[in-house]
Amino acid sequence: MSVKALRVRLHAPPNPGFDAAGVLAAMPDPVLVVDAQDRIVYANPATEQFFGLGASHLLAMGLLDLIPFDSPLLALVRKVRDSGAAVHEHAAEFGTHRTGVHLLNIQITPIADHPGHLVVNLQYQTIASRMDHQLTHRSAARSVTGMAAILAHEVKNPLSGIRGAAQLLEQGAKPEDVELTRLICEETDRICALVDRMEMFSDPRPIEREPVNIHQVLEHVRKVAEAGFASAVVFKEIYDPSLPPVSGNRDQLVQVLLNLVKNAAEATDENKGEILLSTAYRHGLRIAVPGGGDRLHLPLEVSVQDNGPGIPPEIREHMFDPFVSTKINGTGLGLSLVAKIIGDHGGVIEFDSEPGRTVFRLRLPVEAGRGQAHG
Repeated sequence: MSVKALRVRLHAPPNPGFDAAGVLAAMPDPVLVVDAQDRIVYANPATEQFFGLGASHLLAMGLLDLIPFDSPLLALVRKVRDSGAAVHEHAAEFGTHRTGVHLLNIQITPIADHPGHLVVNLQYQTIASRMDHQLTHRSAARSVTGMAAILAHEVKNPLSGIRGAAQLLEQGAKPEDVELTRLICEETDRICALVDRMEMFSDPRPIEREPVNIHQVLEHVRKVAEAGFASAVVFKEIYDPSLPPVSGNRDQLVQVLLNLVKNAAEATDENKGEILLSTAYRHGLRIAVPGGGDRLHLPLEVSVQDNGPGIPPEIREHMFDPFVSTKINGTGLGLSLVAKIIGDHGGVIEFDSEPGRTVFRLRLPVEAGRGQAHG
């Protein structure tokens, strides 16, 4: 396929000054097109640089000439050909003798009006971003669970004794000292309340699941927010109306989304705050589980986006750790609890942040037997 033919296939807009192939050539990530026989018919300059081969060499090769037979990319190509639908796989280990081993996001999309032709896009992903965006919550939840068990035993019981002693002292205290004994009681109550919140992490019982309409959950959360802490915020919604039910616990999902929306509202300017709630079905999205070869099929995406100043870079790697907070009086347990609940649902939470745009994404499983029926 010539570059000129590729322009036609990619449907360049009817603008004589617009060059679709030029857009692909300018992309920093490798992009290539293969035909029905897996022959390479287009490669942008980033692909040439990635494989260390010029376009003339690449266009004379098939995928099997370029990529090992056991590469996950070939398995994904077969999956797209079988299903006819695009596939986007996160954190795939990709390597050849020319490139070395890289951690990549691989997206493969069929060209609808040219059967058998596929666009392959390879996106670099560092180990750090893998930790940020995939299953970060698992280690955070484990650390908080252990801490909760210790605190409940080693801290809460002595606090009860301290509070009781302060109440006894108050009975015979001078009027000017009563304020101090009451301060002791108030502070011990505050610490006990914190420990009570942490004990939620150590509940070993499995969640009670049912089919949950996530849009009803989002509408409930929006109404609660608009009636209270987010009364000055403008809400926008972009929903996929054909989304199948989530396999989960409605009350816990309400708790998760209320927490995320509250954080978003507090991050925005009181007079110009905007929160975007959105849902989407990511067909073919599978996410790697660190430390194993398993990949989770989590096609349901629920996002909460705000237009605040963004998360400070120095805490982004620790967002789901306990006691990490950007709020002056924050406990830093909210996102840890969110992470645990989503982990209990078999899902993952990830986020992107930059000035003017922060988005938290929940990726969740569908109710059993519903995912294949989604159009």
